[in-house]
Order: sequence, then C-alpha cells, then structure tokens
Amino acid sequence: MTPRRLFLTLAMLCAGTTLSAQTVDPLAPTGRWSAYQGGRAELPPMGWNSWNAFFTEIDEEKLMGSAQRILDSGLARKGYRYINIDDGWWLRRRTSDGRLMIRSEKFPSSLTARGDPSFRPLTDRLHAMGFKAGIYSDLGRNICSQAYSNGEAQLPEGTMAEREVGLYGHSDQDIRLFFADWGFDAIKVDGCGIRAFAADAERVRNGQYRALSPLIDQASTTRSDIPAVKALFADINRSLARHNPDGDYLLSLCIWGSADVRAWGKDVGNISRTSDDISPDWSRMLTNYDSAVRRALYAHPGSWNDPDMLFIGAGDFDERHLTEARSHFTLWAMMNAPLLIGADLRKTPQPLLDIFGNTGLIAINQDPAGNQAVIAFDSDSLQILVKTLANGDKAVALFNRGIASVDAVLTADHLKLRPDRPIALLDLWTGATSGFTKEVKLRVEPRQTQVFRASGDHALADGLYLSEQPGSVNPAIDGVVQPQADPTIYRSIPGWRSTRGIGERPIYAGWGGAMADATPYNQPLMIAGRSFTAGIGILANSRLEVRNTGFARFTAQVGVDDSAGDGGQSVRFFLYGDGRPLASTPPLRRGSAAYAMSAPVKGVAILELVARAEGVTGNAVPVTWGEAALRR
Repeated sequence: MTPRRLFLTLAMLCAGTTLSAQTVDPLAPTGRWSAYQGGRAELPPMGWNSWNAFFTEIDEEKLMGSAQRILDSGLARKGYRYINIDDGWWLRRRTSDGRLMIRSEKFPSSLTARGDPSFRPLTDRLHAMGFKAGIYSDLGRNICSQAYSNGEAQLPEGTMAEREVGLYGHSDQDIRLFFADWGFDAIKVDGCGIRAFAADAERVRNGQYRALSPLIDQASTTRSDIPAVKALFADINRSLARHNPDGDYLLSLCIWGSADVRAWGKDVGNISRTSDDISPDWSRMLTNYDSAVRRALYAHPGSWNDPDMLFIGAGDFDERHLTEARSHFTLWAMMNAPLLIGADLRKTPQPLLDIFGNTGLIAINQDPAGNQAVIAFDSDSLQILVKTLANGDKAVALFNRGIASVDAVLTADHLKLRPDRPIALLDLWTGATSGFTKEVKLRVEPRQTQVFRASGDHALADGLYLSEQPGSVNPAIDGVVQPQADPTIYRSIPGWRSTRGIGERPIYAGWGGAMADATPYNQPLMIAGRSFTAGIGILANSRLEVRNTGFARFTAQVGVDDSAGDGGQSVRFFLYGDGRPLASTPPLRRGSAAYAMSAPVKGVAILELVARAEGVTGNAVPVTWGEAALRR
C-alpha cells in the first residue's frame, strides 16, 4: 500500500470512528449497570477522619489516640473501621524524583532505616488493630490548606515546586506510593487545586504558587470544565485499579457538590461530596443535609452520597446539645451517608459515644439493600423520611427542622403499608415499642428527630415500588441537558465568609434530576389529573437502569406529567430487559391518559426504562413512571 493510500485509509477510519462516536444513542439499552462498581463500598463506610477536630495539625499521637478510643469503646466492633488522615501530613515533594515526603516529626513511626519516610509502619499498626487506613490528596498541584489557610501550621515547605504536593502531574506515582508502598486502603481527593489557583489569585500573584487555570467554578456549573474534571478522576481510577489488584480500595470525591457532581459522582467514585464543608452549626448541617436528601436515586451500593463528616462533638452538636447531635446522626444514617466521626475521640464524653454507637441506627445505615431514605412528607418545618430495609421493614424518621414543637401524624400511607393492618414501631433511641393502625399522632420537639423501625403488611402485597428501592434504580441518563441550581437546599451563612458579599445563592446544580415519589421539580406526580403517591419522576430523554432481584413482572402507569410546560412535546416510553425490547407505548402528550405498561421480567438482571422525546434540544418535559413496580 502506498503512503498516500495508507494515509487516506487511516483518515477514513478515523472519520468513521468519529462519526460513530457522534451517533451513539445515549438512550439505547446497554444491558448493564453503569453506576460505579470499583473499590469496596457495598455499604456506606464508617470510621474517623482527622479534619474536623484537628484541621492541618494532625499527628500520630492524635490519630492513634482516636483509633484506640474506637477500639476500647466498642465502636470498632460496631463497624467503625476507617482511620483517615486528612490535610496536614505533607512536608514537601522531593524534586529529584517526585516522591512525597512525610512530616516525620509529627509521624515519628515514618522514619525508617532506609532513609525515605514511609507510612507503612503506621498502616501496618492500624491493620493489626483491625482498621483500614485512609489518606488525603488533591486533584491539583496544590491543596486546600495552601489555598485557604490563614497561618495554619503544617503546610508543605520548601521551594514552589517542592510545595506542589497534589496529584496533578503525579497521579499514578502518588497512588502507587499511597497504596502499593505505604499500604493505605482509601483516599479522599479534594479539588481546591483545580479551583483556587487562577493567575489572578492573590497567592499566585504574590509568588507563593504557580497558576493553574481553574477547571471548577463553584458558583457556576456552566463555567466548570466537567469533562476535564471527570478525566482527572478517570486517571485516578486507572491507577487505583493498577495498584490494587485485589480491588480493595475506597475512592472519596470531594469537590463539594460543584461541577454538577451530584449527578455524575455516582459513576466515578465510592462516595461523593454533595455540598461544601460542614461546620458545627445547625444551619450549616441543614445545608449539607438538604444537598443529599432529595438525591436518593443517585446513591447505590458502591457509590454513596456524602454530605460530609459528622460534626458531633462540637458547637451545636456537643454534649450540651444532645437533641441536635442525635438528629445529625439519625439523618446521616437514614441517608446512607458515610458515618465518619470528626471528633477528637480522646476527649469525647460517653453520651456522644453512645450516639455513635446506636446499634439500631447503624443497622439502618448499613442495611444491605442500600436504599437511601425517600421524603414521604415535606415542609419547611417537618419532614418524614422513609427507608425500605432488606427484610421488608421500614425505617421512618420525623425531623423537626424548626424552633417550635410540631404535632405530626404518621400514616400507613407514608410507609407504603396497609392502613387496615397493625403496624409495629420500635423507637431506635429509647427502645420503646408501640403500634398503630392507619395513623398515629406524635409530638416532635424543636430540632428533634424521632426515628422508628416499623413492620407491617406492604400496601403492594406482591412486590415493591421502584421508589421503595432507590438503591436498585440508577438514572444513567436523567434528561438534564442544561444543569440548574437547586433551590431546595437551605442557604446558611457560611462561617468562613460571614456576611461578606451578597450571601449564598443557590449554587448546587441538580435541579431537575430524577426523584422518587415526586417530579424532577419536586411536584406531586400526576398524569391527566390522576395522582400517584408512588413512582419515579424524571425528565424525558432519560434512561433508568433497574436491578431485578428475582421479581417476575414489571408494571407501571406512564405518561407526560401534568407539570409539563410544553403540552406539545410527545414522548414514547420503552422497557428493555438485558438489552432486549419488552414493551413500549405510542406517543403520549400532556393530557394523555396514563398508559398501562406491563411485561414479564423473570430471569432478567437489568431493566432499562427509557422515555424518549424526539426533536428536543434542551431539557425535555417531566414524565412520570407512576406506580412503577417489580412484582413476584
């Protein structure tokens, strides 16, 4: 073949590849589960992290003291097993070979006869105690403490190059060092290095650090380079797989709900931060809670929403505020959030240790079904969260957000249990048992969260609604084309900014994402005037993946939701099983009656629910998979 013909052939192949890539249909069935399955996080991780208690001033004595308290108090036996070093451990990056150097005066066991400091003696000691060990880094050249510190101790030292201790340009080298050489089991990856070191940043202008064009703009999703951020995490994932051949690792994404990560974090790592940092204030806890509580469909075994660490032990959650501390713990348990203690456990009083050790709530958090709680009743004052457990029981929490008592009514309908049959309640804080039929009145005091384990006969006798099993439903494509800020997240006064500027406007993208028992815009599900208390709300041009765990039939009432603004958009609904077509509908519009969809699914592993609206370039209309269920 002549060089010219070879060139033309290669050009045609490249053109064909490009054309093929451009014509891939994201709504086409794949027959597989696409949410993150790397690492080991079948259950939400539990453990301890150094940041909240010590910031950058972490050392070996503080870390091992907290680890020993977890062991001595019995918390280790209850599942707290990760001991994570956050920011503050670096000394510098050695420029001759790029190796990271440890601040050995703070971690004396890192001094080895060979000369190069190593965390291996520390991780070996933690492993011998039955723990797993975690470490911290950043996507950029530099780290969060270098961006935002005001004279804190233990910042990296040396020349500008030596102080570049982040993963950028060293990802594979550092991951190998952390996991293969030093024996860590988990890594938390922050994103300050790709957000805070623009050329016009003060610390860049004054010569402290090199400029790195920001990939993340926390105030604007449209100005964030989401593909570039994903590419950095893809590099990390390749390195994690390469240097952990047994697959036993944990990847924590920490880009604070920015760059629309609340939509795609589930595909990239084991836990993903949904908000900015928590602080020991009730209002800030509400912000972090709100950033995750309506994202039940975006959390699954292997990939969990992370509203940040527990701040029990300080401020509004110390031993003088046990009501608030119990609420904080209960809400995190119900949301399947990681239970990572942030307190100095060497000084933590017993009443707070008792909160961390509540076995009933730990069981709710660690339930193998992996279903994040769904909001069954929503208001600015009181919310009712319900979570379906692996054995069919329900966990239910009544959360009073405000400063006045609330006389609440808990109903069988909230629990999706039969109202004509007895329902048993076990109070997970007091151990008291009670029961009711149809409904029960409960007084919930200010900032209190009452939480129960409930058992009764399911309203759907022969199966489960999909909204009862969000851990088995993945919005692979949620239809959101133009990300919008979520207005439902409580806007607190950030402690690190006080009231400077104009305040915290809605900044976390995700508005319009898939919802359980509500439309994407948090409205009641309704098709042609018919309301549905159970179902999945999502935008058209979407594809849901559903794991089928032994059910025989799928049923749903589908249609364009009455909340749709464009009554002219037509939508067709399709059901696939392991990539094969099972059922479909004719074109439906707003006002069309709900269409009954049903198909046998026995032996099918992955169902895919597709809603397709042709010719729509922006966000499509909301659609409802009403009463979507898997039946025996």
